[in-house]
Amino acid sequence: MKILILCTGNSCRSQMAEGFMKSFDSRLEVYSAGTQPATQVNSNAVAVMNELGIDISRNKPKSVDLFLSEPFDYVITVCGGANESCPAFIGKVKNRIHIGFDDPAEAVGTLEEVLPVFRRVRDEIKTGFLSFYNEKIKPAMGQ
Repeated sequence: MKILILCTGNSCRSQMAEGFMKSFDSRLEVYSAGTQPATQVNSNAVAVMNELGIDISRNKPKSVDLFLSEPFDYVITVCGGANESCPAFIGKVKNRIHIGFDDPAEAVGTLEEVLPVFRRVRDEIKTGFLSFYNEKIKPAMGQ
């Protein structure tokens, strides 16, 4: 099962979702990418994922262009805000779905004020993607 998770910067939400999906089932081929990839994964996203024992510190933001020639079983967009446009994937894909979340990178304030926002979005991503995994992926893989 091959899955691509898309957002704009590929620095927070899509990286966290990729980390969760890989932690749910090591047999999955999971990738994340963005239409305007950042230079690095957001350090707050790395920190809150580490709190749950998932290391995304070695991940790098990637351009969706790297994946256009590859077929995917699922392409999932994770953009959330009304002011945000979801990227479109024009490659070969069997199922396109959207599981939207607020962008924690937009949180402002001290680290003590920002980290709770990252934790909330992280937990929402875990819940959303665990439901997706249990409802769509596990049955398709014969579990």
